[in-house]
Amino acid sequence: MATIPRRRGPPGPGITVRPGAERDRTTSAWLDSRHTFAFGTYDRVWSGLGPLKVLNEDRIAPGGAFGLHPHWDMEIVTFVLAGELTHEDSLGHRATLRAGEVQYISAGTGIEHAERNASLTESVHLFQIWIAPSRKGLPPLYQQVPTPRGEGLSLIAGPASTGAPVALQQDVETYRGVVPGGRTLSHVLRDGHTAWLQVARGAVAVGDHQLGAGDGAAIIGQEGVEVVAEGDAWFLLFDLGRS
Repeated sequence: MATIPRRRGPPGPGITVRPGAERDRTTSAWLDSRHTFAFGTYDRVWSGLGPLKVLNEDRIAPGGAFGLHPHWDMEIVTFVLAGELTHEDSLGHRATLRAGEVQYISAGTGIEHAERNASLTESVHLFQIWIAPSRKGLPPLYQQVPTPRGEGLSLIAGPASTGAPVALQQDVETYRGVVPGGRTLSHVLRDGHTAWLQVARGAVAVGDHQLGAGDGAAIIGQEGVEVVAEGDAWFLLFDLGRS
């Protein structure tokens, strides 16, 4: 993908691409993490979009682990694309999150959790998303659900009124898109909403822009999003209200 210069301000109306190769990166002996938005650093251009604050793509080597650590007043959604992730938290949950499953943590008044790749041979590939809730001081909560099977645009997380498998405490709808090459998926945005598209696998076209795995795009001031798959593709789409 062509390199696009960084802007000197927040994305404006239209489609603004965030090339995957330009994401910030954290690496260690066991972790390779790419940060679409600022994560522990200052970046006034890519500091989130509305209530969507963090979008990290992580690869955790065999035996790698995030030790027990706290969160407050944040909704955390984790999609596992490959491998298995072992979870434990201060609420007493012990679980294994497998490829095709989604984990939801409402940190609320406070929760500690640890995530580990228990495999000795296989890496874990995942997306971790942080969404700012509509209000602080909510009770902490843990949930784990499977993602729908098959093609199309599937609502995974959203306000309780949407009937999504994961009920968010914010005006955000999170979709998983699976589309075969040559096919198109469309989504109409709600009035005043923006969108973020993040490609996990394959290549797609959005407007005049070509996006490959790791690339993302802010979609602002548009009536909807139309995604054309140039090959079999898997992506996340966020329909975002105001934070």
